[in-house]
Amino acid sequence: MPSLSWRAGRCYYGRAVKQKLREAFARRQKQTITAPGRIASAVLLPIYYKEGQCHILFTRRTEKVKEHKGQISFPGGARQDGESLLDAALREAAEEISLSPADVEVLGELDDTVTVVSNYIVTPFVGVIPWPHNLKADGWETDELIEAPIATLLDKNSREDKDEVIEGKPVTSYFYHYGGRVIWGATARILYQFLELYARAIKS
Repeated sequence: MPSLSWRAGRCYYGRAVKQKLREAFARRQKQTITAPGRIASAVLLPIYYKEGQCHILFTRRTEKVKEHKGQISFPGGARQDGESLLDAALREAAEEISLSPADVEVLGELDDTVTVVSNYIVTPFVGVIPWPHNLKADGWETDELIEAPIATLLDKNSREDKDEVIEGKPVTSYFYHYGGRVIWGATARILYQFLELYARAIKS
């Protein structure tokens, strides 16, 4: 693996990058949301090194699912009884995209966020996965796998910000445009958190 370098927005991914991200997660104070009546859930934000760049793996949900039909998301779902939030994220990733939990190197947690319509509290975990990897969409919950270079998502032209009022509170909503698709909602909020942390960590 090459050592860390940062040139023209390109990340040469190796042990140094993982270490910087681990340190960044260790320094930050995670914000946890406790809200009776909301459903505890978790997602995995998978990152990997491919063709000289760091990538994030997204999924597109099918039209068969009950909630968030056709939306761009991260693999994940509701926590089952007796299960930790991390176990939930890893189990769902195994079910949705055939990613073995043993292949995920978890680096840390991002802040909890909520989904407005479906009433979930979402805990995001960031994990490094090997590449190439024999991943595939399960066809029931996940229709498509989407690979996005982090450098492209960090480009200011890829993001649109809008001031909105959600549940009576003024918030900034993020909309990422990539490959003719729009990443929005809770997925975009999680992505914004990660990209901010990533940019600071890699440049430090």
